[in-house]
Amino acid sequence: MSKRQVRGMLRGMASGQAVEVTSAMASMRQLARLGALAQEFGYDYARVRQGGGPQNRGLVMTIVPDLTPQARERAARNCARYPGAAAGGELPPVAPGAVELVRARIAFDLATRLTEKQMVVFAGIGFTAVAGAAAYRFSASTTVLVTVAVIWAALMASLPVGIVVNRRYKAKQVAVLEAAGFSSVTDATGRLRYLPPGRLLPGHGAPSGGPPHVPPA
Repeated sequence: MSKRQVRGMLRGMASGQAVEVTSAMASMRQLARLGALAQEFGYDYARVRQGGGPQNRGLVMTIVPDLTPQARERAARNCARYPGAAAGGELPPVAPGAVELVRARIAFDLATRLTEKQMVVFAGIGFTAVAGAAAYRFSASTTVLVTVAVIWAALMASLPVGIVVNRRYKAKQVAVLEAAGFSSVTDATGRLRYLPPGRLLPGHGAPSGGPPHVPPA
């Protein structure tokens, strides 16, 4: 994470509203480090989406004020100890394991953006579209058409493997979160989320208003 992005995030947090932080390179590690630092100043991870950076290939993380007494106390303490943090000054150390926990939350949310049925449908449409375009482009070549058909069949056959891999990936993130005492809840859209002990859904009770956007590093 760059000093410029840290400064932008901390200045955005001064508004007391939700803040969006972008990783143009789609780096979960970068966002997790920023999210862990935000926790030291009274904010917490809320959600993540794709769509940041050039051609919308990056990630955008939203952080929101953490209104729990522990977070308020921690924020007051760090603001007093590190008054120049938002201006590029010294930063507080993040809590042990905080980066890995934020990263697990980001990874789980990204892995559950689509249901398994949606994954199969979208992947199937994508594979078929690419194969159809290639077949149209090289329709004069029987060899190419046969090759395209074989590749399409292989890709379609690999979909169940992808589903299994995604399940294992999600299970790995869940194990990390549950070991830290996180619990599962269902949000308003029906998606499963994991929250810290005693925490409500991200953003609950946070001030209203559109989130300031912190540009990517």
